[in-house]
Amino acid sequence: MSAFRTPAGGRIDRTKGISFTFDGRIMQGLAGDTLASALLANGVHLMGRSFKYHRPRGPISAGAEEPNALVTVSRGGGRSTPNLRATQVELYEGLVATSQNRWPSLALDIGEINALAAPFLGAGFYYKTFMGPKFLGSNKAWAKLYEPIIRRAAGLGRAPEGPDPDTYASRFAHCEVLVIGGGEAGLKAALEASDDPKARVILCDEQAEFGGWLLNGDGEWLSEALEQLRFRPNVRLLPRTQAFGYFAQNFVALQERLTDHLGTLPPKAPRERLWQVRAGAVVLATGAIERPIAFPDNDRPGIMLASAAEIYARRYGVKPGSRAVVFTTCNSAYGAALALKEAGVEVAAIVDARPKPDPALAANALGAGIPVHTATILVGTEGRLRVNRVRLGKLQSDCSVRETDPVACDLVLMAGGWTPSVHLFSQSRGKLDWNDTIEAYVPGATAPGQAVRSAGACAGDFPTEMLGTFSGASPVPGDPAKVKAFVDFQNDVTARDIRLATREGFRSVEHVKRFTTTGMATDQGKTSNMNALGIVADALGKSIPEVGLTTFRQPYTPVTFGLFAGQARGELFDPVRKTPIHEWAAAQGAAFEDVGQWKRAHYFARSGEDMHAAVNRECKLVRETVGLFDASTLGKIELVGPDAAELLDRLYVNSWKGLAVGRCRYGILLNEAGFVIDDGVIGRLEPVAQNWDPVLRSNRREKGGEAADRFHITTTTGGAARVFAMIEDYLQTEWPNLKVWQTSITEAYAVIAVQGPRARDTLRPLVEGIDLAPEAFPHMAVKTGRIAGIDARLFRVSFSGELGFEINVPAGQGRAVWEAVYAEALKHGGGAYGTEAMHVLRAEKGYIIVGQETDGTMTPEDVGLGWAIGKAKPDFVGKRGLMRPDLVAAGRKQLVGLATLDPKIVLEEGAQITDSPAPPAGTPALGHVTSAYWSETCNRSIALAVIANGRARMGESVYVPMPAGAIAATIVAPVFHDPKGERLNG
Repeated sequence: MSAFRTPAGGRIDRTKGISFTFDGRIMQGLAGDTLASALLANGVHLMGRSFKYHRPRGPISAGAEEPNALVTVSRGGGRSTPNLRATQVELYEGLVATSQNRWPSLALDIGEINALAAPFLGAGFYYKTFMGPKFLGSNKAWAKLYEPIIRRAAGLGRAPEGPDPDTYASRFAHCEVLVIGGGEAGLKAALEASDDPKARVILCDEQAEFGGWLLNGDGEWLSEALEQLRFRPNVRLLPRTQAFGYFAQNFVALQERLTDHLGTLPPKAPRERLWQVRAGAVVLATGAIERPIAFPDNDRPGIMLASAAEIYARRYGVKPGSRAVVFTTCNSAYGAALALKEAGVEVAAIVDARPKPDPALAANALGAGIPVHTATILVGTEGRLRVNRVRLGKLQSDCSVRETDPVACDLVLMAGGWTPSVHLFSQSRGKLDWNDTIEAYVPGATAPGQAVRSAGACAGDFPTEMLGTFSGASPVPGDPAKVKAFVDFQNDVTARDIRLATREGFRSVEHVKRFTTTGMATDQGKTSNMNALGIVADALGKSIPEVGLTTFRQPYTPVTFGLFAGQARGELFDPVRKTPIHEWAAAQGAAFEDVGQWKRAHYFARSGEDMHAAVNRECKLVRETVGLFDASTLGKIELVGPDAAELLDRLYVNSWKGLAVGRCRYGILLNEAGFVIDDGVIGRLEPVAQNWDPVLRSNRREKGGEAADRFHITTTTGGAARVFAMIEDYLQTEWPNLKVWQTSITEAYAVIAVQGPRARDTLRPLVEGIDLAPEAFPHMAVKTGRIAGIDARLFRVSFSGELGFEINVPAGQGRAVWEAVYAEALKHGGGAYGTEAMHVLRAEKGYIIVGQETDGTMTPEDVGLGWAIGKAKPDFVGKRGLMRPDLVAAGRKQLVGLATLDPKIVLEEGAQITDSPAPPAGTPALGHVTSAYWSETCNRSIALAVIANGRARMGESVYVPMPAGAIAATIVAPVFHDPKGERLNG
């Protein structure tokens, strides 16, 4: 057994030895160890080097707040994770860990030479030092010379360069109560909440075991509590799960570590799981973090928090040293000293800065043979790779310090009091209040929309043994500017640096934070913030509440990128979406184009045809006979509920309440600024009898229920998700009282557009239950029936200007229906056409495409759709935006057509338009070309454009400057074919 193992006790399994490697050295640990506890058991305190000065560092804590002991763990096969806290890495057989930020070795690091330059590397040195030479150009010397050198000399672990071989899972969950923190307060909260069998309770804790500080004791009550919780079906226990983000409306993000603790990885098992939890109420039981004390040279290996030493001794059966000195301003240090004494560590002295500590505690220590020095502080430490001696100083009545005899030791414990862990409460936007008793911030008023309470130490509910605190820097004999009293261990920020910031004129604690980088390391200042605030307050002659507090941000602890990415990687990062007719089109030799995530048939070239010939042929067959187009990618939303028409009235510019069942209307959607963001045809379907569920905000289809309106909304292909999210946003935040429910049905239906003068003849043999006669089924109507034996929604709509229908059938039957309709089309000389022909056909009719004729700054009036606005409507999204003076001012760009003087020249989309063929440099353009094609129907080129005051300039000449010379064109109406719309009826 190691000389640093206690003979008994702890929660480690002494029967199961584990081999691991640290910096190439094979060592032995026990099941239940962390990497830090196993290293300490092997007598290793040196575990890393500091960020800037490369000073030797060991662990100061035993948990997530650890700033020093950062390591890289490698599993092989591309699995390498830097910057892990050794205090949280669970030991497993064959673990391979490497220290960081050192060369050539941890014990002999050439970077330690930085300490010699320390007088020149104070806070903000990079702002003042690396400013030139100017002849290299602004900032180039920094970017090309100084920064690369500094980054090589200072830093953390090296990020892996290969792809991550692991997988990551994600899950959404709802519960009545989410308890964060599995210590005594959290366990009691979970037991209380789960007494109600109807209440779903989730209890999570970042450690491998629940219990928190109870893990240091006999564990009798802990075992009973956990047994009760495990047998309650309404309770979910999540160990190894860190709550790292608290968002609005009790939405909390959790990181569950699934396999990092296993020596052998199960095949295909995810490494981590992201839990996104919506809770009815949240109980924060996150405990408190012990404060270190900022005294000279307080960063040597062997110096740690008193609570950490107690954890190592009681929980892991490890003696973190042989001879200890305890420096304290807090009662809890006395318990830690007795725990170490019991574990076999000689405690040379308790050094208490308070003149009159608790008499009972002092008596207990003296009774155990531990000397107690009151009104005494540590004024320095000695030792290179491990502390070996401390220097004591007696506090005098005039506040000066008189140095006394040194004490030999290999372990120094710090106990500067406790700070409630309020990070998650602050993330929830709760207000923090200052508590004079414990000299710390505690949870105050809860943010609106959050249901959260704090329990236990994180609420400032401290027992007597946790009282006593100190914030700031410990006094020193002589000049404090000549010593290094570290405040932020990871970023090498000293008390001197923080005082320098105040002398430089920084008064806001946020500015001090950025100037010195205190609290900006991977630990986010968990052990440094309060001491930094105390030093700033002292330097400015203010109280800590007057100085303020820095912002607590997500994540609470570092989170892997893989957790956020989840399944969205490789092919799933930007998944390819294919329609039900895709494989048929591919078999026909279609060329495809990417439209968002969709693969769409661009054109169907026959033997000997190039793209232009194929598109010309496809346009001609639609104009002369019949064409089939796969429109399945259009966004589709089903809107159901008694208030469905009311919701549409509030969202779209058009009026919807008066739309009859079985009829359609072209809808335009604006953003709040009044600009067009989407459009599409919306049909009113037969109402359904449903009962409204106000809790689920959804409908249950039932006989005898309330009649619920039903609408089929189509959106642009690229706008489907945006429109769905916008509707949901307004329903949840603006109009939660509306009884309406939306469902995305984009991928539930295949859509087949049948366009052309023979469209009705093509469909007639296949349609059941629908009268296709013009008087029975007029333009902009919708009916349900069967097509090719499949239930279908049939719309009488056209995006080509010809007689047109759009068939909506279940996606699984999409190809079968397509093939049946295609066979009929062939009988009439028809065929399939692709997206390029669709674009030409709609441009010939002057139909816009959102995102092509619009650019985020176009109103309905700008693109010739002012007629669609419901003039009598009291309000709709964007109405007030349309009233802005700049949106009704003269000279706005308007949609027009362009006809080039040379009909064979096709303009380039995006080309600028000017008044003269050779405008002087800097001349503003009149507008630009939005769409341009060769029209086989018109036997010439056509173009759509937006031009300032365009509709008043019909017949005028404009120019499109190009590298080969300006192209002359005439402004014309945007409709090039069938301006009266007579062909819509076949």
